Amino acid sequence: MVEWTGEKPAYQQVADELRRRIAKDEFAKDGKLPSLAEIQGTYTASVTVARAAIRQLRDEGLVVSHQGKGAFLTADSAESAKLSDTAGAVAELKGQVAELRSEVGQLRERVAELESH
Repeated sequence: MVEWTGEKPAYQQVADELRRRIAKDEFAKDGKLPSLAEIQGTYTASVTVARAAIRQLRDEGLVVSHQGKGAFLTADSAESAKLSDTAGAVAELKGQVAELRSEVGQLRERVAELESH
């Protein structure tokens, strides 16, 4: 649902949510985004907001639009969406840092054990 009093314009909020869903491969089965009517219903948004959200995703190269047919994912849309999702990228980096810390800790223990012999 769109937060009308939020800092971001409504179309950007919808585009962000669709981008997040693209990154999670939710539309990979048929490669098609929801219709404008479905977007309107899901996010309680106007057709203008739905069109602007699709336009933003198209401008980013995540989808291509075909009049009367809908919006379809591009070949590398999921990867591109993951890279443009800063919150997702930060979460992934945090996970990688935690994993590296764990590995460094294990290596320290092994080095200490080897040096004690």
